[in-house]
Amino acid sequence: MSLWLAAVLLLAVFCTSMLSGIFGMAGGLVLLGILLLILPVGTAIAVQGAIQLIANGSRAWMSRAYIDWRVLAIMTLGLVTAGIILFILRYTPDLATVCIVLGVMPVLLWIPQSWLSLDASKPHHAFICGLLGGGINLAVGAAGPTIDMFFIRTPMDRRTIIATKAAAQVVNHAGKIAFYWHATLMLTALDWGIIALAAPFAILGTSAGHWVLQRLTDANFKAWTRLIVTAIGFYYLARGISLAFGF
Repeated sequence: MSLWLAAVLLLAVFCTSMLSGIFGMAGGLVLLGILLLILPVGTAIAVQGAIQLIANGSRAWMSRAYIDWRVLAIMTLGLVTAGIILFILRYTPDLATVCIVLGVMPVLLWIPQSWLSLDASKPHHAFICGLLGGGINLAVGAAGPTIDMFFIRTPMDRRTIIATKAAAQVVNHAGKIAFYWHATLMLTALDWGIIALAAPFAILGTSAGHWVLQRLTDANFKAWTRLIVTAIGFYYLARGISLAFGF
C-alpha cells in the first residue's frame, strides 16, 4: 500500500467512524466502498472488519451503560447460526454481487411499518436480525440497513439503539475477520501496520460522532439515517450493475 493510499485510508477511517458514531451505521458502508477500490473482495471485507471492530468497539464502550445485553445475546446466536450455514456452503464473495446487494439493502428502510413491523426488542425478532444481519455482513461485508430495519421501529431511544447496534457490530466484525482470515494472508507487515495506525483515527472519529449524537433529536436521527444510507445505496447499485453488465 503506497503512502498516499495510506493517508486516504486514515482520513476515510476518521470520517466514516464519525459518521457511524452519529448514526450507528453508514460509516462501514462508505469505508467498505473505498477498500473495494484498492483490495480484492475478501481482503477488503476482512480489513474493513478489523477497522470497524475498533470503531464499533470504542463506540460500544462509550455507550456501554445503554447496551441491551439480552438483545445482544440473542442476535449473537443468530450470527453464529448464519456463519455455520455459510461455512457449510463454502461461500465466496463476488464484487458485482456484493455491490448490488449493498445497493439494494437501503430499500428495506423505506418499507412501511404496517407492511413489516419488526422490533429488535422482541426475542424472535432479535434472532432473525442476528441471522439475516450477521449472514449478510459475512456475505457482503456490511449489513447496516438490514440490522437497522429491526431498530428504526423499536421503542428504544437513540442511545440504546446506538449502543446495542455497536455491540452487535463488534460481534459481527469479529466473525467477519475469522470467516475471511485466509484472505488477509496477502497483506504485508506494512499493510497491517497502517491498519493498526488507523485505530486512533477510528476512536477519534467515533468520539466526534458521539458528541454530535447527543445533540440530535430522535426524529432527526431516524430521518437522516434513512436518507444517508439510501444515497450510499445508489452508489453501490450503480457500481454493481456496471460491473455485472460491463458498462
